[in-house]
Amino acid sequence: MNYSIPNLLTLTRIALIPVFVGVFYLPWEDANIACAVVFGLAGVTDWLDGYLARRLNQTSPLGAFLDPVADKLMVAAALILLVEADPSPALAIPVVIIIGREIAISALREWMAEIGARATVAVSAIGKIKTVTQMVAITMLIYRDDLLSIPIYTVGYVLLYMAAILTFWSMVVYLRAAWPSLNQKPK
Repeated sequence: MNYSIPNLLTLTRIALIPVFVGVFYLPWEDANIACAVVFGLAGVTDWLDGYLARRLNQTSPLGAFLDPVADKLMVAAALILLVEADPSPALAIPVVIIIGREIAISALREWMAEIGARATVAVSAIGKIKTVTQMVAITMLIYRDDLLSIPIYTVGYVLLYMAAILTFWSMVVYLRAAWPSLNQKPK
């Protein structure tokens, strides 16, 4: 196994998932703060592992595989827990869009790699903006308390809808890029 710093950070993010879930359920008044910190730490490791992999020239096939898996697992776990805590259609709708898009695009990328066209659906700038918006929104929704008179939960909700719109938009961009391959007649 490649124990580079970026891969260790990605593995740390995966290891934080059960910690995050456990802290989410703690019957402790400030559990939301601790949970937001754990999720925020996972978000920082997401950025840091990619930055270090490029900066230190430590990219690897393992890292390329694990990084998106770690991201999707952490985000899906957080979104599911948020819907459990607030089982409203207003929250469920963007959550279904985000999780559904992640499944669809993962399948698309896998299929495109199978036909040798993986680069067609490489991560785009809009995908990066979507990820940052999503991570900030989820952190705010987890934290949920007002901060300096700022309604954090409400701002998190607005950002989650923005992330859902960016998520859908990026999915359309990826599907349009892949459409010529998807629309080919079988040989």
